[in-house]
Amino acid sequence: MAAEIHPHVNGSASTAAEASSSTGVSLPSLSSLLASSASRTQSLFASSSSPFSAITSTSRSSAFEESSKAHLASKIVGEYGDATILHPAIQSQQLNQAGPGRPAKGKGRDDGTAGSNTLESEWIEDIEKKRGANGATAGPSVAPPPSANGGALIKHSDQKLPPPGEYDRSSSLSMALQLKRRQLDNVAKPEVYHPRWKLSRVIAGHLGWVRAIAVDPGNQWFATGAGDRMIKIWDLASGELKLSLTGHISAVRGLAVSDRHPYLFSCGEDKMVKCWDLEQNKVIRQYHGHLSGIYSLALHPTLDVLVTAGRDASARVWDMRTRAQVHVLSGHTGTVASVQCQDSDPQVITGSMDSTVRLWDLAAGKSMTTLTHHKKSVRAIATHPTKFSFASGSAGGNNIKTWVCPEGTLFGNMAHETIVNTMSVNADGVLFSGGDNGSMKFFDYTSGIPFQTLDDTPQPGSLDAESGIMASTFDRTGTRLLTGCCDKSIKVWKEES
Repeated sequence: MAAEIHPHVNGSASTAAEASSSTGVSLPSLSSLLASSASRTQSLFASSSSPFSAITSTSRSSAFEESSKAHLASKIVGEYGDATILHPAIQSQQLNQAGPGRPAKGKGRDDGTAGSNTLESEWIEDIEKKRGANGATAGPSVAPPPSANGGALIKHSDQKLPPPGEYDRSSSLSMALQLKRRQLDNVAKPEVYHPRWKLSRVIAGHLGWVRAIAVDPGNQWFATGAGDRMIKIWDLASGELKLSLTGHISAVRGLAVSDRHPYLFSCGEDKMVKCWDLEQNKVIRQYHGHLSGIYSLALHPTLDVLVTAGRDASARVWDMRTRAQVHVLSGHTGTVASVQCQDSDPQVITGSMDSTVRLWDLAAGKSMTTLTHHKKSVRAIATHPTKFSFASGSAGGNNIKTWVCPEGTLFGNMAHETIVNTMSVNADGVLFSGGDNGSMKFFDYTSGIPFQTLDDTPQPGSLDAESGIMASTFDRTGTRLLTGCCDKSIKVWKEES
């Protein structure tokens, strides 16, 4: 069947050729068709006063040459405009360079081949002539003798160099550097110098998160309470374990050592408050009354009273000796996470997860002032040992606030970009803030300026998420800081010498 088709096609083609030859009509060439189409287009769309002539091969070549020259000129200015004058060392190196001479313009190479860049060379010469007529330097020229202050590899021919020791203040880089310097100069600095802190010792022994720390008034030992329901006594100088106390049936959340009695007080999530006799190392009193877990505990510095606060949204005042409940400080609508006592009104300060801080009249058992400046739950409160003021910490921006007693006047704001679990203040005006993500910040208490930021490193075998800091306190001298961490360790920090 294929053999039948091909003869038919060949026959039809030959028939068409015979018909065209017989009529004597030949098809026009493609170039003539394009030229006539272009001429018609120009006659249709070009105005009578158009400066363009008929499109011919000569006009097309001249237009292409002008556009190529413009492109080459812009390329020369863009790439070599800043290097119009070569350094004398480079010029001498080029002049004294050994090797075959440069071929003459317009001539081919030694092998007889024509120069491929002849047209480009002619364009460059034309561009240089035009720029020279306008008073500009087109390409690299001979540099003047180097001055005593010279030596730059690249110099701008149309811009004067600034005198030694000065710089161009109008450039974008100089303006950016000036702005950065002004920002650094405007950063506030603490009025008092504080040494930086470093890790001194890591103490391990607990089997749960360390939630409470208290230091002996004689600065000889300290006690820690953890989620393993244990209370451990450690030597402050050596870090050795001296004693372990058992009795709580849930996590220990608060500890306090009496300054006037050989007593240690503890509270926990088991709703129990215990008084330990450190001479006998056993529980001698228990205080019952809380309806839920107890999260914080504080001792009055001059009175024999004990204040505890917890998840039942109340703070309770206990007589240390008779175990009687003196007051129930109610008013918060959320868990009371922190409580502090001082010897002058307000003698009791509480921070709650209802985002408020309350100042209490201990004699009347009523709230004096409610501070509502915090936006999120207040988990930490720290009183200054010498100034009549305190600090509170929560989560969010400007989450650490300092207050002046007795009215509770806002004094300053500080920022620790995390949930603040614990805070401590020493007599030198160093405010420590420990975060839930393991970040640590040291602030100047008066100015509120942070002077050091650290990150807690979890111990080997712990998860990365177990880097939170849950408890902290300074020793009696204020030169050592104790932190209780989620990695079940106690870390001792000291000032760098």
